Amino acid sequence: MAALALKCVGKWGAVARGVDVVGWRSWRRGAVGQTGVLEVGNKQKKTTERGRRVDNVMPRTRLSARVPLPPTLASLGSGSSGLGVGDTRKIHTATARTLFRLRPLPILLATGGGYAGYRQYEKYRERELEKLGLEIPPKLAGHWEVALYKSVPTRLLSRAWGRLNQVELPHWLRRPVYSLYIWTFGVNMKEAAVEDLHHYRNLSEFFRRKLKPQARPVSGVHSVISPSDGKILNFGQVKNCEVEQVKGVTYSLESFLGPRTFMEDLPFPPASSRDSFRNQLVTREGNELYHCVIYLAPGDYHCFHSPTDWTVSHRRHFPGSLMSVNPGMARWIKELFCHNERVVLTGDWKHGFFSLTAVGATNVGSIRIYFDRDLHTNSPRYSKGSYNDFSFVTHANKEGVPMRKGEHLGEFNLGSTIVLIFEAPKDFNFRLKAGQKIRFGEALGSL
Repeated sequence: MAALALKCVGKWGAVARGVDVVGWRSWRRGAVGQTGVLEVGNKQKKTTERGRRVDNVMPRTRLSARVPLPPTLASLGSGSSGLGVGDTRKIHTATARTLFRLRPLPILLATGGGYAGYRQYEKYRERELEKLGLEIPPKLAGHWEVALYKSVPTRLLSRAWGRLNQVELPHWLRRPVYSLYIWTFGVNMKEAAVEDLHHYRNLSEFFRRKLKPQARPVSGVHSVISPSDGKILNFGQVKNCEVEQVKGVTYSLESFLGPRTFMEDLPFPPASSRDSFRNQLVTREGNELYHCVIYLAPGDYHCFHSPTDWTVSHRRHFPGSLMSVNPGMARWIKELFCHNERVVLTGDWKHGFFSLTAVGATNVGSIRIYFDRDLHTNSPRYSKGSYNDFSFVTHANKEGVPMRKGEHLGEFNLGSTIVLIFEAPKDFNFRLKAGQKIRFGEALGSL
C-alpha cells in the first residue's frame, strides 16, 4: 500500500509539473486560442486556430488544465490581423516596457504638482494674513517627522561638502563657479577685500572672504552691535525660561545653554539651586535677560565678530545634528537650535552675564573660534546629549579672553545662526524689527 501511495503521488506531481511546463512554453510560443485558454488533455496532439501544434508530454493522463492568460495577450492572439508569432512577441515586449516606463510618470507628476500647489496655497495664505496684519500660526513638526529628519546623515553630507570646498579649482574654472554663486545668492563682491575671483583657490576661501575695512563701520555709540550680517529672526526679553527662535516657536533656555556649571568660571556670586535657570543668570537686581537671533544666509558675510566689550571665560561645545536653520525650518521644528551642533561662549560684560552661541547647520559643520585651537566640530562620532567644556580661566589668565567690540571672533564655513543671550538693565531697548536685514557693525540696541 505504501509503495502504491508513493507511486500515485509521484504520478500526480509529474502531471502537475507537466501542465505548468506545457502551459508556460505554449504561452511563450503564442499558442493561444480565441478564448485565451490553453487546454492540455489526454490527446496526443492539439492544434490551435493558427495551425501550431502543441505536443502533449503526458499522453496517458486524463487531466485537463486551463492556464489563464492576460486579456491583452488573449486579444492579440485572437485577432485576425495575420500577425505572426514573432510579431506578437514584439508587441507584447514593447507594450510591457512602455507600461513599465509610463506608470511612475503620472504618479510623480501628480505628487509633485500636488505638493507645489499646496506650497503655493500656503504662501498665498501667508501673504493674505500679512496684509490683514494677522499673525501666521506656526505648524510644528511631529516627533516622528523630527526623528525622520534627524535620521538623514546630514553630518556625513556636511563633512563631504567641507572636503569638496577644500578642492582647489583650476584657474579657468574659478570665475564661472564663483559667478554662479554670486548670481544665485546675491553676493556683493564690491565689499570684499579682494574682488578678483581668481584669487580664491577653492570654495572655502571664497566663503570666508574678508571685507574691506570701510565696508562695515562699527557703531561706537550703541552698547550692542550685530556680530554678523544676516536676518533678524527674533529678539526680546527671555520669559519663563523660554527663548523664541521665531515668533510663536520657543526652546528651553537650559536645554540650549546646558547645565549651569559654566557659571563657576564667572565672577558672580553663586546662585541658589532653588532659583529658576533664568534667575541664576541674572546677577544684578533690576536687570533682565534678553535674546537676539540672527540668521546668516549662504550669500552673507560668513565671519562673526564681538558684539560688545566683554570677557569670554568658558566654551561649551554641543555635538548634534546639522539640520537646516533657515526661517522656514525654524518655524517648523520646535527647539531646532537645541537639536543642532553649537558652540556656546559665555562670559560677562559691564552689565552682567553675556553669551554668544554659534549654531551649525546643514553643510555648516565647521565652526571656528579664532582663539580656541582645541575646538573641533562635526566629528564623525559623538555621544547623544553630550557636551564638551573648556575654561579660559587659568592660573596664568584668571580673567579669561578679553574681546573688544567689532573684533574678529570666528567664522562659519557657510551661512548659519548666531544667538545672543545677555543680561542688561530694564531700560535696554532693541532698535530692530523682526525679519529685517542687518549688517555687522549696525546697532542691535542701547541703553
